[in-house]
Amino acid sequence: MPQLLLVLISCLLSAQKVEPNSWSDIRTPSSGPSFAIGDTSAGCLRGAEELPIEGEGYSVMHLERHRYFGHPKLINAAQRLGKAIAEDLGLIHIGDLGMARGGPMPFGHRSHQTGLDVDIWFDLNPSLPQGTNKLRSNIDAPSFLLKGSRELDYSLWSNRQVQMLKLAVSNPDVDRIFVNARIKQELCDSANGNRDWLHKIRPWYFHDDHFHMRLACPPDSKSCIRQAPIPIGDGCDLSLDEWANKGPLKPSKKPPPPPNPILPAECSSVLMDD
Repeated sequence: MPQLLLVLISCLLSAQKVEPNSWSDIRTPSSGPSFAIGDTSAGCLRGAEELPIEGEGYSVMHLERHRYFGHPKLINAAQRLGKAIAEDLGLIHIGDLGMARGGPMPFGHRSHQTGLDVDIWFDLNPSLPQGTNKLRSNIDAPSFLLKGSRELDYSLWSNRQVQMLKLAVSNPDVDRIFVNARIKQELCDSANGNRDWLHKIRPWYFHDDHFHMRLACPPDSKSCIRQAPIPIGDGCDLSLDEWANKGPLKPSKKPPPPPNPILPAECSSVLMDD
């Protein structure tokens, strides 16, 4: 009996160690209600919704990746931001959300696994290529740092980017937003009046060409693991200066995602769902 138990445990653990390609090969969501499962860097998504590739105020880029799926709250947040931007700020260009069933990606991200993360370009130019899949492939978002420098490129950065971030954090479902440390410094230095909105803006590596918007775990997603709370305050303190001094703000190459993350047992049924 103990030997049989060991075999069963071994099988269960093996089922959770899934190659990223197992998830990227599946192009359709699983059935059932929508639940974010696990941690954003080790999880999956049941009952994902697909973000239409174009809508009011937004356009999805890199269609060849098929990473335009998310929890319904994420789809709503992206569309809500697009509509707000469309009034007078331009057009948001949406990068990766998640895959059809969430899970680990073969390249590009360690997170984005539970359907609660989306990348949005800082560039609001409505004249960027639209239309076919081919036109939206292999287009890099422009960096808002001067080439070879830590300084912000003020020929690109403007109050429109500030207003976009304010609109994004105003959504109560948004837990935090990651930006380059230099951009966070700019926001801190230029903020007037109410600074409460800066609380959710967090410095992180890269993110000089886009911001990463992450939603909080939905109340009904009982298996979703929430990230530790953000420290109290606007984040415009010595900790930000430490971030800004952690070496290059734009390293030359992103590290690959770790192989075979250990996923919650529930993800096995999400992956195998017909």
